[in-house]
Amino acid sequence: MRLKISLLLAAAGALGAGAVHAQTTGLDLAKSKACMACHQVEAKRVGPPLKSVAERYAGQGDAMVDYLAGKIRGGGRGAWGAVPMPAQTHVTPEDARALAEWILSLAPAKQ
Repeated sequence: MRLKISLLLAAAGALGAGAVHAQTTGLDLAKSKACMACHQVEAKRVGPPLKSVAERYAGQGDAMVDYLAGKIRGGGRGAWGAVPMPAQTHVTPEDARALAEWILSLAPAKQ
């Protein structure tokens, strides 16, 4: 019984560490792709805060990841005000998807 509990605690710790690692990796990727030149996580810069993006699209399913990845690569206009987001064609489809997943992970947990 003690072994099972120890294994469960170790697994839970590993999952928690993985979530922290995913957050750090997402931010690092955003920095490396110059997202942070126009966005911040919690405050408005040129573009909306990434947490606001996450809150707007939270809970809308897996299709939202594809939608946001498309907006990252293709740009957008009008959804967040007058300043358009230019296409980020230097971001690969895989990195755009990873960024979209990370951004959506910033939404607060629903209670």
